[in-house]
Amino acid sequence: MERPSLEINLPDIHEEGKLYVVDSLNNLNKLNVCPDESQHSLDEEENTGDTGENMAGSNTGNQYLFITFILTLIISLALVSFVIFLIIQTRNKMDQISSRLLSEKKSIDELKKINNILLKHLNHSGIKD
Repeated sequence: MERPSLEINLPDIHEEGKLYVVDSLNNLNKLNVCPDESQHSLDEEENTGDTGENMAGSNTGNQYLFITFILTLIISLALVSFVIFLIIQTRNKMDQISSRLLSEKKSIDELKKINNILLKHLNHSGIKD
């Protein structure tokens, strides 16, 4: 099956006419190349015009936007979880420190009582420095 050359000289046609002729030649070439079953998809493409390419581009852009949004949410969730973990760890450390301070305060109070008892005993026995 030989294909004839589709070259056409277009010396006097304006730019829009050239584009129209090129589109017509492309459609003719598609009809010669594509089987009859795919003609339906060509008709749909023809009906949508250039919006099909724009929708495909925007669909890909929407997919990238959606993926970026999901990744941002995942990273935000990880950061929030890490901050909560740090808050809990800090609270535990503060509880340990406060309990240690309370036990040391009790020890200091006991030492003060013992010191006062010793001073009273030394004062009663008459030994002074």
